[in-house]
Amino acid sequence: MAETQKPRRLADLGLTARGGADARITGITVDSREVEKGYLFAALPGVTVHGAEFIQYALRMEASAILTDAEGAKIAAEYLKESDVAVVIAEDARMALAYAAALFYAGQPAHMVAITGTNGKTSVANFTRQIWAALGFSAANLGTTGVEGAYQAPLSHTTPEPITLHKLLSDMARAGITHAAMEASSHGLAQCRLDGVHLMAAGFTNFTQDHLDYHKDFEDYFDAKAGLFARVLQPDGTAVINTDDPRGKDMAKIAEDRGQKLLTVGRSEDASLRLMAQRYEAAGQELLFSYEGASRSISLPLIGGFQAENVLLASGLAIACGAEAQAVFDTLHELQTVPGRMQLAATRENGATVFVDYAHTPDAVATALKALRPHVLGRIVIVLGAGGDRDTGKRKLMGEAAARYADVVFVTDDNPRNEEPAVIRSMVMEGCPEAHNIGDRAEAILRGVDALGPGDALLIAGKGHEKGQTIGDVVLPFDDVEQASVAVAALEGRLA
Repeated sequence: MAETQKPRRLADLGLTARGGADARITGITVDSREVEKGYLFAALPGVTVHGAEFIQYALRMEASAILTDAEGAKIAAEYLKESDVAVVIAEDARMALAYAAALFYAGQPAHMVAITGTNGKTSVANFTRQIWAALGFSAANLGTTGVEGAYQAPLSHTTPEPITLHKLLSDMARAGITHAAMEASSHGLAQCRLDGVHLMAAGFTNFTQDHLDYHKDFEDYFDAKAGLFARVLQPDGTAVINTDDPRGKDMAKIAEDRGQKLLTVGRSEDASLRLMAQRYEAAGQELLFSYEGASRSISLPLIGGFQAENVLLASGLAIACGAEAQAVFDTLHELQTVPGRMQLAATRENGATVFVDYAHTPDAVATALKALRPHVLGRIVIVLGAGGDRDTGKRKLMGEAAARYADVVFVTDDNPRNEEPAVIRSMVMEGCPEAHNIGDRAEAILRGVDALGPGDALLIAGKGHEKGQTIGDVVLPFDDVEQASVAVAALEGRLA
């Protein structure tokens, strides 16, 4: 519990206990080991065990109240019957917890946006924060890369659990952060982690295959993401949606049905922010786009055609939060590459370049390679792998994308976790049988760099900003950007 947090009563948190008890709450937790006297313990359903199994321990630590669902109340009936603790039974305990946490910590930056989609969430959130900062606002973005900007902190999840999230937002607001952009993962939306966050606007990037190890099918995955507009963003908010994506129009209809304002991004003539043309250069691109009938041309120091859509989506979110459109557009030439997203990691003496990108889905691999092609005079080489303990169906498809859009492919390990690395690589190789199979990621990067001739480019895909390689339950230090620099230096005799 934050030192400045004052005790609140259940009624203050929108909760009504069985029997009408209105307990005094001094803290909230989902971990029975963290319970202290006066805490609300949320006993939630889990993947392998229901949190109600730990209610007995929370009672021993003098919890003031228990929040659970009907199943949890049944599991812990014996313990609850013998206690006079306040018990809140909610139809959706996760959602109830999220709203209770929002009321308990009672604070967040005044201008909040969230972005969902399979790819591009981190870039859009980061670009939105950069735009706000350039306009003079105290801004931050939070998600896969932690909390960045005028407030910084590490995060263990792209979208934190609601207690962590609402405490963080409260701390950010007290620190003077007025504008914040956050990523909304499908896991986080499905588990109601964002409920209770007061959003001014929400964005949708795209929808492709990922996380089918968690969601039962594509529609379940889409429905989870749609929750950002169908449930979290309120009717007075603005939906900023990439309607070039096949599911963009579906998402737009959900937003319109809720009564939300709609700001669309895309290449079609009816898009609010319309991308009209792109011209690629070695270190960036020129964009021609229109907004409210007026055409504008800007220079972006960013590699990859898809970045144009990310930048326009970020611009739309900033405009939706009250920023003047021309002022927003005037900042775009200052945008910097997001770490691990089409990041230039090294350059060889012959002019060949090495990029690092977080692409770890079939669509993201294809998109990154296609986006890189206009900037490259020679061949494209790619180093990629697939993560262990994750969606196995995408592995062959990732290999197929690499084989289709790259000239030379190296398949290697990428966080094998608790799976046999060679088995994962073989599944990726099904899609690119002509690829080089090199298990050691550092060696694969070295071989990829060594293959570069004048005008060539190497894309190291999958890990992006990550600083470790997960093997089993151990995370070993590993940085793709650093390895790229080391490989170039070694091959060109610049290592001491």
